[in-house]
Amino acid sequence: MADYFVHQSSFVDEGAVIGDGTKIWHFCHVMRGAEIGERCNLGQNVVVMPGARLGNNVKVQNNVSIYQGVILEDDTFCGPSCVFTNVQTPRSHVSRREEYLETRVKRGATIGANATIVCGVTLGEFCLIGAGAVVTKDVQPYALVVGVPGRQTGWVCRCGVPLTVADGPGECSRCGARYRESDGRLESIDPPSSSG
Repeated sequence: MADYFVHQSSFVDEGAVIGDGTKIWHFCHVMRGAEIGERCNLGQNVVVMPGARLGNNVKVQNNVSIYQGVILEDDTFCGPSCVFTNVQTPRSHVSRREEYLETRVKRGATIGANATIVCGVTLGEFCLIGAGAVVTKDVQPYALVVGVPGRQTGWVCRCGVPLTVADGPGECSRCGARYRESDGRLESIDPPSSSG
């Protein structure tokens, strides 16, 4: 039996899978068929629907609904009140349950507060989506995306610090990891330090 914490005001339905060390705080609902990995943290008023999958060490802040088809890989962060959609053309009078599109948030990615992620996209590893952005297309690994609609304005390190790589290799001011831009993508030159 898994060893995890559920606040008394929250509900975890029979058939949900929850990993060791996970904490589920006030007013949450984890539904049958949802999968949550180890050492995750769900803030207040989080809903995890059937078919949603969270990897290990995922942090979901307050007021987030994670729908069927959303996959949050290890070490991802969802800021307060960020939004995932699950259908591209919703109508109250038309059932679209067979049209849910997969949305994948790759390892280490961060989604800022109040950002909206339109279904059917992939957010690349360690990308950072700024607060309030609306993401309608795939995001490259390490990309910094802001605005409405979301657009890439730069690159970030694995540790989240913005990088300058336009004139050659760039080094993170926090962890020392080095990167270079090649063919419109960011590449790591050397492995990051243990703190990055």
